[in-house]
Amino acid sequence: MIDHFLLGGELPVRRLGYGTAQLTGPGYWGPRGPAADMTAVLRRAVERGVTLIDTAENYGPWIAEELVAEALHPYPSDLVIATKGGVVRTGPDTRRIDGRPATVRAMCEASLRRLRTDRIDLYQLHRLDPEVPLADQLGTLAELRAEGKIRYAGLDTVTAEDLTRALALDLVPIASVQNRYNLLDRASDELLKLCERHGIAFLPWFPLGNGVLTEDPVCARIARAHDATPGQIALAWLLHHSPALCPTPGTGTLAHLEENLDAGAVRLGAQEMAELDGLSSAG
Repeated sequence: MIDHFLLGGELPVRRLGYGTAQLTGPGYWGPRGPAADMTAVLRRAVERGVTLIDTAENYGPWIAEELVAEALHPYPSDLVIATKGGVVRTGPDTRRIDGRPATVRAMCEASLRRLRTDRIDLYQLHRLDPEVPLADQLGTLAELRAEGKIRYAGLDTVTAEDLTRALALDLVPIASVQNRYNLLDRASDELLKLCERHGIAFLPWFPLGNGVLTEDPVCARIARAHDATPGQIALAWLLHHSPALCPTPGTGTLAHLEENLDAGAVRLGAQEMAELDGLSSAG
């Protein structure tokens, strides 16, 4: 199992990263708890060797990015910060998509200020806006890249067809995609294969299935054999399943963080992988 991925074909990141959504309150709205507790989790993630932190403008909104800067700035030289724009958070579990060039640019520049950096390592469109031509949305990312404000561009919640269109436009190199993907939900298999062919990182969101997959008896049995938790097996499966998968599980507690990161040490055998492969509800 390969532990690192070359983002953009040149920037190494450890494949098991950390996502910041759980640093905010229910529905990604407001704070989860005391800022000191949340920054402690971020600092511990980096102490454990995490080199990919995934955040977003609308987590909070703004709160997650601010916590990243408070906890980790000045950033270690090998730390890659990924953030997202193009979605406006309007309340708990409510948001609207806005991919207009002026909006995306303003969001990116605000993220630069909150993250206290001159360049964002990986800037991703949180959703594609169906009301805005794809060329306009990607063109904005290309402009931001040309200006040195972002290093790499990515897309969130897209289809294989979307990615194919983006690659064909060839306006800006696509370094990553983020889609829902986990042990039980593999609806994005076609997209994953496309990422593998083009050297694009696939950052699966809900890598633990929002807790559902930990109830699976096969997963639980394999976990017992490794003296691990079902969640650790689910993360280990992702790391074994494809070298393009770079899960960034999120949590707001130190204990859960340690559990998630320990999954990187789990080595699954061929028979175990075959059993876990057979669990997919997506066919």
